[in-house]
Amino acid sequence: MSNRSQHSDKVALLDPDKGVNSADGLAKRVADGGAKHPGDVEPASAPSTPSSTPASIPTTAPTLSPPEQQAKRASFASRVVSWIISFIRIILKTALPIAILFGAVTVYKHLKATAPDVKRKAKTERSFAVNVVKAVPGTQSPMLQLFGTTTAGRKVDIRALVAGQIVTTGTALREGGQVRVGETLLTIDPFDYRQARIEAQAQLASARAKLREQQASLAAEEASLRFARQQFKLSKTDLQRAVPLAKRGTVSKRTLDDRRNNMIERERSVEQLENSIRVWRARIAQQQATIDRTKSSVRRAVRKLEETKLIAPFDAYVTQVGAQVGRIVSANDKVATLIDRNWIEVRFTLSDKQFGRIMAADKTLKGRKVSVLWQVGVKPLVYEAVIERVGAQISAQSGGVEVYARLTNPLTPVELRPGAFVEIKVPDVSYANVYRLPPTVLYNGKTVYAVVDGRLVARAVVKVGISDSDVLLSGDIVPGEPVISTRLST
Repeated sequence: MSNRSQHSDKVALLDPDKGVNSADGLAKRVADGGAKHPGDVEPASAPSTPSSTPASIPTTAPTLSPPEQQAKRASFASRVVSWIISFIRIILKTALPIAILFGAVTVYKHLKATAPDVKRKAKTERSFAVNVVKAVPGTQSPMLQLFGTTTAGRKVDIRALVAGQIVTTGTALREGGQVRVGETLLTIDPFDYRQARIEAQAQLASARAKLREQQASLAAEEASLRFARQQFKLSKTDLQRAVPLAKRGTVSKRTLDDRRNNMIERERSVEQLENSIRVWRARIAQQQATIDRTKSSVRRAVRKLEETKLIAPFDAYVTQVGAQVGRIVSANDKVATLIDRNWIEVRFTLSDKQFGRIMAADKTLKGRKVSVLWQVGVKPLVYEAVIERVGAQISAQSGGVEVYARLTNPLTPVELRPGAFVEIKVPDVSYANVYRLPPTVLYNGKTVYAVVDGRLVARAVVKVGISDSDVLLSGDIVPGEPVISTRLST
């Protein structure tokens, strides 16, 4: 015992980093009955001889005490039990649903195999009394049923052309009135414009008189020129005769000089008259321009006088009247609005699909005749119209293009005015090999029933269009077979 204690003390001193505190550590191990503590260093086996030094002591594996071995065995056993429990849980989670499903299938098969055999009742045929139509294929042109409104083809704001006071108005110049072409709508006081015309005509007469005066002066100057030229010719001839005489001494030199001066004066007179004639001709041209300008003033004055009366340019409905007797109006003041009675259009919209289909087939819509129906009673009023133009662009809001058709005669059977809601029937493209049948033959929009050997047989069809009150169909119908037109509730 003393040898072991001394050896332990030596170990603690040689290895202080292990945390052994000499005698205190040894005493604690003895008190615990040899139990191992953290930080304790197991003592090495006793040397064979007391004289052995610490460097020559051999080391051996630590030896566990019985309590430590029991604790280690208990820990290993608990881990094994935990593994077994986990394995059992996994088996139960996987196998139990499979077992339940297998059991359900087995029970279902058993119940199905042991179910009693129930005999079904045989279906009995039912008979109906029906009307039939014969399906004959052909080429048809369906009518597109559209809606639109009537609009004014020509709508004009009538404005005062001259300023002044309104002195008279036509009896039809009132809201909703009807005027004829050439009818006087109103008259503006013409006094000032009549005086202006008289003054312009007087100026024209004065200018014409002055022109005649100038023309007379020109004629006088031209006559004087003719005499002057004759005198110049005579003086020249006289000079030519005097020259040889002067050489022979028959005529003095003074006489020769006088005749030469006379000829020069006659020549100057001719030139002066020629210049005077050119001046008179220029004055006459200026006066002619003055006359033309005065004529324009006269025509303007006459027109202003005529414009004191407003005349209806066409047969029209009157609306938005703003003129009354006594009112002073300025030029360009609005008097009323006229809507052409004979130019009424109907505006409607073709969808993208309809517009593209017709354009692809016929290349144009212009000139296509349409029917316009105005529902104002039990029987609609029918008007004929012709498509004149198509909108410049396809509207994204309406999903189509606007079309304008002009009514051929908007006054028959009754006067049709702008703003009426009407139905328009537009001929669609022609379809070949289609069936025109009553709408009662169609069930669910895609089926008709043919009568084959006294029984109904369903035929799949496609609705192509509408022609008057009938539908145009194409599909699996056999040409010539009867198709029921009676509606069956079952």
